[in-house]
Amino acid sequence: MRIHSLVFSLAVAASAGALCADLAGQAPASAPKAFMDSTGPGWRTLGPKDFAPVNGYPDTWAWDGDLLKSTGVPIGVMRTRDMFLNFELMVEWRHLKSAGNSGVFAWVPMKALDGLPPNELPKWGIEVQMLDHGYHEFHKQTSGGKPGDWFTTNGDIFPVGNSTLDVFEPKSPDGSRSFPRKPLSRGVGEWNYYYVRGINGEIRLWVNGEEVSGGRNANPRTGFLCLEAEGSPVEFRNIRVRELP
Repeated sequence: MRIHSLVFSLAVAASAGALCADLAGQAPASAPKAFMDSTGPGWRTLGPKDFAPVNGYPDTWAWDGDLLKSTGVPIGVMRTRDMFLNFELMVEWRHLKSAGNSGVFAWVPMKALDGLPPNELPKWGIEVQMLDHGYHEFHKQTSGGKPGDWFTTNGDIFPVGNSTLDVFEPKSPDGSRSFPRKPLSRGVGEWNYYYVRGINGEIRLWVNGEEVSGGRNANPRTGFLCLEAEGSPVEFRNIRVRELP
């Protein structure tokens, strides 16, 4: 029996070696990608009844069927009526002018929104930025040529005001922002697809299907989701959310 076992073991080893040799000259297969389409259990679409005004004008935000339009004026936010702890958010967005600026704020407490005047943004929250590529040239022209190395236009994540977040690498030069690992955002007039996941103070962003940036240990880690108006027309559609345990 020992002899038979030894022969069998040698045969298996030889077969494995031959297989490895056959595969050695082949390129490794690409890893499959996860696909998230917000159609599983628990997802719900957010519409006019799911949002509350904060500090905009009457015409700052307007629904056109399932399309949410913002003039971008005045600078400010619109919040969800519900507060969220752990969540998944999917939203499509596009800028209508070059250098457009907008974003989603996560975990914004009510104290940051009460009495917030027009042309101010909340002093709490985690921003998931939506910035058009033309902002690089805009910053160069309006800053007197100062370096624009402190931001990207592909999905930065960073804490706002009094909130804190340990941002993921790669980071902005001052360490305050999680820079995206890949440039995946589309330009002015084109729709972008964001998937944002926030769980127990950790937040991650997927841009057009791939994870790019995030952070952990957010404080606070519960609050409203807010859409941002920041001076330029922007549109949103297919805003869907799922609460997690």
